[in-house]
Amino acid sequence: MKSLLQRRSALAWLAVVAAGTAGPAHAGAYDDFLRAIARDDAATVASLLRRGFDPNARDPKGQPALILALREEARQVAEVLIAAKGLKVEERNAKDESALMMAALRGNLPAARGLIAREADVNKTGWAPLHYAAASTTADAAAMVALLLEHHAYIDAASPNGTTPLMMAVRYGTADAARLLISEGADPSLKNQLGLSAVDFAMRADRQDMVQLVAEAVRRRQPDRGKW
Repeated sequence: MKSLLQRRSALAWLAVVAAGTAGPAHAGAYDDFLRAIARDDAATVASLLRRGFDPNARDPKGQPALILALREEARQVAEVLIAAKGLKVEERNAKDESALMMAALRGNLPAARGLIAREADVNKTGWAPLHYAAASTTADAAAMVALLLEHHAYIDAASPNGTTPLMMAVRYGTADAARLLISEGADPSLKNQLGLSAVDFAMRADRQDMVQLVAEAVRRRQPDRGKW
């Protein structure tokens, strides 16, 4: 009969293999995989996948490999993973973030297009990819917002506390992303569960240009509302 220590060691080894592989790869492949992501070593990742490694493996903190690659700007690895057979594009991390959300935050347009092509959920409930695109400060933030809207992202998506993408844009994101949301019809008068509007978000960030942008959008809408 195995000792308790031996059984625990065997179970730990099996857990590593199960987390990191879908085939007869050795346990060391798991560490190789994580190191390859850190180095953006797409060739090693592709080689491991060909040998049966699971593209849905998670790091020791439970982060799906693709989300990890996108977060760490390992763009070549992300490209390989997005193309991988058996990838589960809607795997989430502990914060309920999806790969498309992380691509949106990082302004990674090629990854976002690839994920959408693989039917990633553009209108995920709770915090949505459009919230993350709107909060992004990358050069491609507005282009990411446009891409998501082209694929029918709900422009006034409400987070769990009712925060909209426009609110995120005027406080955290780029002016171009905020302007695009307003020009595409985002409602500047909405309030979240704390009673805060997009103007309030902009004021808290001391972004006077965004305060003026939203205030003007609200004024433009008022005559239309008076007709009903």
